[in-house]
Amino acid sequence: MDQTEPTIPEWFRCRNVLVTGATGFMGKVLVSKLLLSCPDIGNIFILIREKKGVDPQNRLKQIFQQEPFRILVENHPERLKKIVVINGDTTNEGLSLSSSDKDRLIKDVSVVFHMAANVRFDLSLRTAINMNTRGTFNVIAVAKQFTQLQSFIHVSTAYCQCGESVLEERAYAESILPEKVFSLVDNMDDDILETITPKLLGSQPNTYAFSKALGEALVMKSGLPAGVARPSIVTASWKEPTPGWVENMNGPTGLMIAAGKGVIRSMLCNADYLTDIMPCDMVVNATIALAWKVGLEQPTKPIFMNITESGENPVSWRFALETGRKHALENPFSGPLWYPGGGFTTSKFIHWLSVLFLHIIPAYLLDALFIVTGNKPFLVKVQERVATGLELLQYYTTKEWTFRNDTIKSLQSSLSSSDREIFFMDTKAICWNEYILTYILGTRKYCLNDDPSTLPRARRVFKYLYIADVFVRIAFGILFAWCLYSWMAPIKTLTEVREPYTASIKT
Repeated sequence: MDQTEPTIPEWFRCRNVLVTGATGFMGKVLVSKLLLSCPDIGNIFILIREKKGVDPQNRLKQIFQQEPFRILVENHPERLKKIVVINGDTTNEGLSLSSSDKDRLIKDVSVVFHMAANVRFDLSLRTAINMNTRGTFNVIAVAKQFTQLQSFIHVSTAYCQCGESVLEERAYAESILPEKVFSLVDNMDDDILETITPKLLGSQPNTYAFSKALGEALVMKSGLPAGVARPSIVTASWKEPTPGWVENMNGPTGLMIAAGKGVIRSMLCNADYLTDIMPCDMVVNATIALAWKVGLEQPTKPIFMNITESGENPVSWRFALETGRKHALENPFSGPLWYPGGGFTTSKFIHWLSVLFLHIIPAYLLDALFIVTGNKPFLVKVQERVATGLELLQYYTTKEWTFRNDTIKSLQSSLSSSDREIFFMDTKAICWNEYILTYILGTRKYCLNDDPSTLPRARRVFKYLYIADVFVRIAFGILFAWCLYSWMAPIKTLTEVREPYTASIKT
């Protein structure tokens, strides 16, 4: 590091920051990290809209009660006063800002972290574009008016160009202009949009990737001093705010829960392919460091950075899934539907058979039992949702990409020793076995609200379910053998009858 350059905390001193998506998974980690590690930072303006009848101020109070802010509440409550709620909505023109809020942001903000997005893969084209692409357009339009702006960071995804086998740290040309897509979603009804969506997506697997790629195109031509952060698969924290913290069931977390509760028993996956997972705290640290880099260099074109593991400390799907299963069996979730089992395969036919016999048929049989006993059936609906989720996920588990990550490696080397320690982002330091165990325990505690005291009972339940699973397997085996015998017996009898008859004819 150049000794004349300020450290990250020094650079953020007295600078005011605007964060969109601050109520989301990574947004909470980013805001808490800025307050903890950059104690002299100015105000952090967070854009919050009313949601489910809860106004922005009360939503902020709820956020303060969550894990990412626990240390701040206990040890540095005065720093929480730096958070300023701005009532607004990225999907609306002008962000729905009041005149006074807009004037304050224009005069005060020098750093923007645009993190607001809907990360679901099954969004309609209209919803994905309005939230992820138009939202970016609206934030850029307001940011262009900031008189003090020095760094604009747009959080995208490493999977925004899935048609490429090698994903580089550069801008990619889009087959259609974002403005053209805005016109389509504004002027077409839902049926027509649904019909043309596959053609618009092209090589993109879903509307999420498509909308994020278009958002990058908007940042590229914004003229702002900008950086584009492209994280891969964001997972539970490695260290901060506490090891294993995770709050949503997106991506691998949802897969882990469904498998751990015995709902998923087959997965279409090339187990020898490498997966690219990044703990959320490392992603946030790299994003903050990118803002520092953009602020120092003031680039005329955006700096693209893949926040990816990229084979530095490789982990395969096989290792991740088998290790996850081992730890999930040792630390089971409460309320399982069945004993976890099954496996993964690259054969679509075998996967289809497994889904039929291990997912669909048991769901219908058990739902029928629920109806007979006067209970409400639910397993068929659960399996329908699981099937949709697996179909969306299998695109990523049956393909492999090479991510270039020269920017993040260069960024790490340019940091001071203290910044490298505080804003850690080196995946080589992770022991994946220990991390996956922590991930499982964090999922139990923070996603499922399973207190550690429930583990002994959950383990006893798993023992009973294991016995039941073995019994059912034996029963199915006997049933299959009986069916096979019943099918073969008439053929054998017919053969025995035909042989003497044929012999008598010949003689």
